[in-house]
Amino acid sequence: MMYNWKKLSMRSAALVLGTALMLPALTANAATPYTTKDTDTFWKLSRQFNVPVKKLMAANPKVDPLNIYAGLKLVIPSNAAAMSKPAAAKEPTITAQSITTSSGQSLSFSKVMDIKATAYSDSAEENGKWGPVDYFGNPLKLGTIAVDPKVIPFGTKVFITGYDFSGLPSGGLVATATDKGGAIKGNRIDIFVPGSRSFVSGFGYQSVKVYILK
Repeated sequence: MMYNWKKLSMRSAALVLGTALMLPALTANAATPYTTKDTDTFWKLSRQFNVPVKKLMAANPKVDPLNIYAGLKLVIPSNAAAMSKPAAAKEPTITAQSITTSSGQSLSFSKVMDIKATAYSDSAEENGKWGPVDYFGNPLKLGTIAVDPKVIPFGTKVFITGYDFSGLPSGGLVATATDKGGAIKGNRIDIFVPGSRSFVSGFGYQSVKVYILK
């Protein structure tokens, strides 16, 4: 059998060149190990690495989204190119006893508290037999928060700022304490966020400031 060595050499060179061209793509699509910091949440990491929250959670199925702590080992899936830093949201203007929100609304407050916040959805798994309603039977809506009534009495209107989550208004949220939960004790609040349970769980644990409005 006669071989055309010239054609074989050209084909080999093409294969080598093609493999070399594919290497950057393979590297870009490779999963990346990541060690978490105390302030990390799935949502923050999704923005940092340009990976959808659902994809990030699917790549780490054994990780509780509400229990991300410093030193935790995660896998960052493909599309992990660093994003350019998004433009910062306009922050509210705060004086001694008043807040001017990013929309221009003026709010007076009597007290400010440092609070640990979580978020919950209207899923059946999170709301039990009573369904997606607050403690008083009203449908859950943006602006509903669950509190410890001994710390923040029912009916209290508050302004919450300091969170980082796309499901909530940028710059802060005006809310009313109309719900409670078994795990919400002391300086804790649970913020209702419209959306699927998997999306809302990306909020994780965040430190926020809660202004008690007059």
